[in-house]
Amino acid sequence: MREFTDVNGREWMAMVREEGGTDYKGRFYLVLQLMEDEEAEPLELREVRWNSEQTAGRTLSTMSVVELRRRLRSAVGRAT
Repeated sequence: MREFTDVNGREWMAMVREEGGTDYKGRFYLVLQLMEDEEAEPLELREVRWNSEQTAGRTLSTMSVVELRRRLRSAVGRAT
């Protein structure tokens, strides 16, 4: 998990979820949750996938804030 702020100063949490099933390839995907509103639906970016939780964690820890914000804009644009 990784916390970051958007361009408006709101706090977000980038995290990983696991999709069940028999196929292990790309089982883990990116989820963004607004921290100030825990009841809000998390934004799922199912096209951002990893094969293992370790790889996902390493990627999130090294991902720049600019990249996280870009992914957030994409998810918000699709959700509206």
